[in-house]
Order: sequence, then structure tokens, then C-alpha cells
Amino acid sequence: MRVELVWSPCAGDVQHRWLDVEAGATLISALQGCADFMTSNVQPMADLHIGIWGRVRPLDTPLRERDRIEVYRPLTVDPKEARRLRYAKRGERIVSRHRPMGARR
Repeated sequence: MRVELVWSPCAGDVQHRWLDVEAGATLISALQGCADFMTSNVQPMADLHIGIWGRVRPLDTPLRERDRIEVYRPLTVDPKEARRLRYAKRGERIVSRHRPMGARR
């Protein structure tokens, strides 16, 4: 069975590997079977936040064919604070538009 493993050891660096695991494999067995991940990981396995397709799952979760295992790093900056800092730097409000300018209903 084939699964995808994606992790980011540091900001700006995203690692991606396809793993061949046996049927009935769990998250923990897949992670331990990837030598590249084990050498780049500095945190204990129990402290990691790991998910499948964007949803955090326990380490004993069984895997299915073509699952995407994602290892999440903790945020280094609060998103609200980052927005405040961008606003202070630009000096104007950051506007997000969901429709093109000039479009009318």
C-alpha cells in the first residue's frame, strides 16, 4: 500500500516522500519506517501533531491506500499579531476581496 508523507523541518522547507507500507500499517509505523523523517525530526513522537488529509489523528490510526500523512509544526507567530505587524509596516488596511473589483450583483 502506498501513502504520502509531508513534513516541514523548518520554515520554508517542505519535505515530501511516498512510502510503501504493508496493509494494516498505522501512522506511527509509517513514520518510523521513513529514515529521512526520523533523522530530521528533533521532537519526541508523542509531542508531534500529526494528521491525515488535514485532520489531526492519534498515532495508532490505521492507514488506507493513498492517505496523505501531514506532520504539523507549532506556529512561530500568532496569525493576528502577524496581521497587525503587516498593517503597521504598510500603514494601510489590508483588504481581502472575494469578488473582482467592479463586479456587480
